[in-house]
Amino acid sequence: MQRTATSVLRVASRRYTAVVSSGWTPVTLAGATRQCFLSTSASARRAAAVDAKKADEPSQHLLGVAKAQGVSRGLVGAVGNTPLIRLNTISDQTGCEVLGKAEFMNPGGSVKDRAAHYVVLDAEERGLLRPGGTVVEGTAGNTGIGLAHVCRSKGYRLVIYMPNTQSQGKIDLLRLLGAEVYPVPAVAFDNPENYNHQAARHAERLCKEDGGGAAVWTNQFDNTANRRAHIETTGPEIWAQTEGKVDAFTCATGTAGTLAGTTRYLKDISGGKVKSFLADPPGSVLHSYVQSGGKLSERSGGSITEGIGQGRITDNLAPDLALVDGSLHISDEKSIEMVYRCLDEEGLYLGASSALNVVAAKEVAEMMGPGHTVVTILCDGAYRYADRLFSRKWLESKGLLGAVPEKLGRYIVLP
Repeated sequence: MQRTATSVLRVASRRYTAVVSSGWTPVTLAGATRQCFLSTSASARRAAAVDAKKADEPSQHLLGVAKAQGVSRGLVGAVGNTPLIRLNTISDQTGCEVLGKAEFMNPGGSVKDRAAHYVVLDAEERGLLRPGGTVVEGTAGNTGIGLAHVCRSKGYRLVIYMPNTQSQGKIDLLRLLGAEVYPVPAVAFDNPENYNHQAARHAERLCKEDGGGAAVWTNQFDNTANRRAHIETTGPEIWAQTEGKVDAFTCATGTAGTLAGTTRYLKDISGGKVKSFLADPPGSVLHSYVQSGGKLSERSGGSITEGIGQGRITDNLAPDLALVDGSLHISDEKSIEMVYRCLDEEGLYLGASSALNVVAAKEVAEMMGPGHTVVTILCDGAYRYADRLFSRKWLESKGLLGAVPEKLGRYIVLP
């Protein structure tokens, strides 16, 4: 005898267990859209209840992950330990394991949370920043956001200098996070009025007025605490997550902390077996520098990517540049195409810099051949760039509308 019972529809395993234990077994009736329940014997009920109880228990993998994560001591304790995501379509196409480190899952939404944490930690360790002091940085992007989160969590003031070419939305976000923001004219690095140099002078002025430890310029480009963050966290995480089965690492550079620090750790731990490749956008000189064997050319042109590309060798990059095995030039067209491919094929909503890294990982995988494991950095999501990356007008203005595959044009949802 059968009878339906909407009150005992299976919507969760615990409710399923209760139903089975009371003497009803779920069956699906022909043409029905819901499950019904059929009475069964006592012994079968007990067996089914035990099976359901086991199914309701967390797996050992889940318990292991939860135990490893534990309880974070404040926001900075939650920085890092991001998952490696297998990029299924590209992995299947290349015959390699192409993995992306999901840095967009950091509290501040990007890989720069690691550098922000470590430049502040370094200042604390060296006695350069007293409680309630001021952190000063020149930044036009994610480092400022990461510093804003870190400084609020630790009780420091934050002053940001940035080029006045940045969007009002970015300025508003930093102010919303508690930062004092100074947009200044965009000039070259060798100009004393460059935003980085103005940030340094601001910190010096505060120290003169209020004494040592009142302020620190964290100097993200040449402060090697940035590189240290990736030697101590990113590199070890990748090695552990792949169980030492990583053949190559690639990413683009701005400050170069991520590339240099991760490369240094992976080279050291593997005895030099892990290959490292620098990915470079248009307008940067680093690809030509690597390919020419060390000749620094004049910077020209530009890219739609943000926070990457460089016109000089930073102090973060200098100690480890000789460890880099090669470099790749990645066009804006390829980066834009990959933004849309990752969204469509992987469900990953990535910024252009992350997409550039995925292109580089794909090309490294193709170069190395099937059977290798290649890791890259998914540095941030597209949330801060959506008004451009998914705008038909913006894509047309940059000559990039044709880079979006026709079948993916449906994602261009903004005018």
